[in-house]
Amino acid sequence: MLEQLTIRTNHKAALRPVLQSAMEGEKRMIAFGLQKTQQRLADFERQFGMTSAEFERRPNSGELEETLTFTDWRMEVGMLCLLESQYRALHEAQID
Repeated sequence: MLEQLTIRTNHKAALRPVLQSAMEGEKRMIAFGLQKTQQRLADFERQFGMTSAEFERRPNSGELEETLTFTDWRMEVGMLCLLESQYRALHEAQID
């Protein structure tokens, strides 16, 4: 569902490029974060011989004992979801 965010200003012409630039900069930062997170997930997957999706299922079923490394892995999975959501939101945003 398309939602609208309103910013009120008396300087629309000056503010538009600032907002566009800020959004593009944030997209670049998020894309960099996505790359780093995907690399860390790939490292965990290689180290433990399972995909992140499989890893997410296994602790919930009691098959794996919780360790600090697994907590880190779980946090990276959560970070990936967050970054993907933020990137998608910025990518789909339009300034009229």
